Amino acid sequence: MVSAAEQMAANMRWSALGKATELRQRILFTIGLLIVYRLGTYIPVPGIDGVALREFMDQAASGLGGVLSMFTGGALARMGIFALGIMPYISASIIVQLLAAMMPQLQQLKKEGEQGRKKINQYTRYGTVALATFQAWGLAVSLEAGELVTDPGLFFRLSCVITLVGGTMFLMWLGEQITARGVGNGISLIIFVGIVAEIPAALAQFFSQGRSGALSPAVIVGVLVMVVAVIAFVVFMERSLRKIHIQYPRRQVGMKVYDGGASHLPLKVNPAGVIPAIFASSLLLLPTTVSTFSGSQTGPVMSVVLAYFGPGQPLYLAFFTAMIVFFTFFYTFNVSFKTDDVADNLKNQNGFIPGIRPGRRTAEYLDYVVTRILVLGSAYLAAVCLLPEILRSELAIPFYFGGTSVLIVVSVTMDTIQQVQSHLLAHQYEGLIERSQLRGKGRKRDRKRGGTTGR
Repeated sequence: MVSAAEQMAANMRWSALGKATELRQRILFTIGLLIVYRLGTYIPVPGIDGVALREFMDQAASGLGGVLSMFTGGALARMGIFALGIMPYISASIIVQLLAAMMPQLQQLKKEGEQGRKKINQYTRYGTVALATFQAWGLAVSLEAGELVTDPGLFFRLSCVITLVGGTMFLMWLGEQITARGVGNGISLIIFVGIVAEIPAALAQFFSQGRSGALSPAVIVGVLVMVVAVIAFVVFMERSLRKIHIQYPRRQVGMKVYDGGASHLPLKVNPAGVIPAIFASSLLLLPTTVSTFSGSQTGPVMSVVLAYFGPGQPLYLAFFTAMIVFFTFFYTFNVSFKTDDVADNLKNQNGFIPGIRPGRRTAEYLDYVVTRILVLGSAYLAAVCLLPEILRSELAIPFYFGGTSVLIVVSVTMDTIQQVQSHLLAHQYEGLIERSQLRGKGRKRDRKRGGTTGR
């Protein structure tokens, strides 16, 4: 039996977007703030030698420079005020979430409701400032070592740190405003727009290599087919669910007896989302980010690290896979899906899994099921992230195409479309309620008129 809500969702048309005034305002507000973000990527940091930086990034565009530039929307290639992007905030939020799963003090804050959430957000902001300051200082020193600065010295370092940290905090504020007053998750949309904005230039460079003969037509067609296949595979896996049947017993409220109901607990194949891929990428790129701009000033230890852990190297791929698998399990069991909490909630709501006793047995059963699901989920994440890396290094593709960027683009697109549909569905509900109220008032007037006429 299909519910009324499901029937409305199935019959919903995108033409209703023109009638949803509030949703249209939210979309325009979101687009306006994203335009502000894109404009900020073109405002350079003071003291940068633009010519030297352009020549350097042209040489590094096919390697690590392309990776970093794509995740910052091209701001790093131009050394804009948003060169650090939103990644320090994401790293700080992940670290705080992981600490909240292990520290009793932060766990208590999470249980305090709105006040506790505000304190945790404040700790995340402090962590963002600390990480952004560390990264900005390392980037300033590396720019000086690579002779990409017009007037090196302490003044440049301080101005660079202040500018980059301020840019990151402004991006964090933009993301929060989009989340509160716009459509979709603001932080995710900022990363999404940064990646999408670099795709046209990357494709133009890719096709120009084909016209010049550097790449064969078979390689070009194969890469395009692989992109479509990977996107379709990601969409399929992100929508995949494992449903656990939940039964609710009959209950008595006062003199009335209510029949028991049945529901299901949906478990995604990938409960952790793109967090493991982002965190693993951040850790792997940490030593190479600074060394990219230092040129010949790289020390012997860093040279060995880059030789064995550079993008496309066997140790890099093995370490990347291990970290993705580790963070998938760790983040799922400690942050996104705590089996003990789920079992306690089911017990408090008088729900149970058929054949499984409530409480500890339910938690053990959920551990068993989630562990088996995560074997497939972590393998899916690792495959999507590693396949483009391997093909890019083997085929010498001249632009960066990574599984992490594909995961982010597809996930953010699906989430934003779902939120837009939710707003449209709420707008349809409001319209039905208003029409029902008007009909009710009309019937009352008709009854009054009929009564007066009868007299």
